[in-house]
Amino acid sequence: MMPAVMERADAFVRMRGDLAELAQDLRDRGESERGGLAEVKALEARLGEILGWFVAHGLEVKGVAPLLVDFPSALDGVSVRLCWLEGDRELGWYHRDELGFAGRRPLP
Repeated sequence: MMPAVMERADAFVRMRGDLAELAQDLRDRGESERGGLAEVKALEARLGEILGWFVAHGLEVKGVAPLLVDFPSALDGVSVRLCWLEGDRELGWYHRDELGFAGRRPLP
């Protein structure tokens, strides 16, 4: 599943940046070489679709800037969340359900 997650995460991060720049340009100057209101709405819709894909596949989106996605799992009989943070190139962290990100540890 990680190749599909990475593909969508990379697209999400790219579009999130495009949207931030476009929105700032429109606020500051009333125009942008990136487009206008239609492009804002299209980016917002596409970002929502990507987030929906994560949820539809049983993943939990915990944050969007940075993008933080948890994968419900079990480790040694304990319920945990495998924890992927924007910038990670593999799924290498986890935390116990009740601890959240503050309890994030490398996978053994």
